[in-house]
Parts: sequence; structure tokens; C-alpha cells
Amino acid sequence: MTQVVTLEQVLELAKQLSLVDKINLIEKVTPEIKRELNIEPKPRRSLRGLWRGANISDEDIAEVRQEMSLNFPRESI
Repeated sequence: MTQVVTLEQVLELAKQLSLVDKINLIEKVTPEIKRELNIEPKPRRSLRGLWRGANISDEDIAEVRQEMSLNFPRESI
């Protein structure tokens, strides 16, 4: 016969664990919870080719650098 364990009982037992054991408990329970919730990490979108077709020239970069350096270094710093 299977014994039913309540949340309160589990919390009382968890309070008696050392900090390291509490962390180990969390690490072991988390994957099971994710599996039960069917949480899958979203695939990351590749940044390769992000700027393709932007047509930024060397002159454009030089112009922006010059604009940025006009107020550098500021006196207020």
C-alpha cells in the first residue's frame, strides 16, 4: 500500500536538510517538473546574416564614429 505524502510533510523534511542538500533537491526535482509541464526551451534564432543587405559602407561607419567622438571626453565626467 502506497503512503500519501502531503506538501506540509515534505516541507518539514526539507527544512531539516543542509543548504547543499536543499540545492541538490531543487536540481533533481526541477527536470521532473519541467518534463511534467512539457516545458521545452525555445530554440535560439541565429544571428548569422543579420546585417546582410544593410548596405553600410566604410564611409557611413567613419561618419558615425566622427559624430560620436565630437563630445568625447565630456567635461562633466
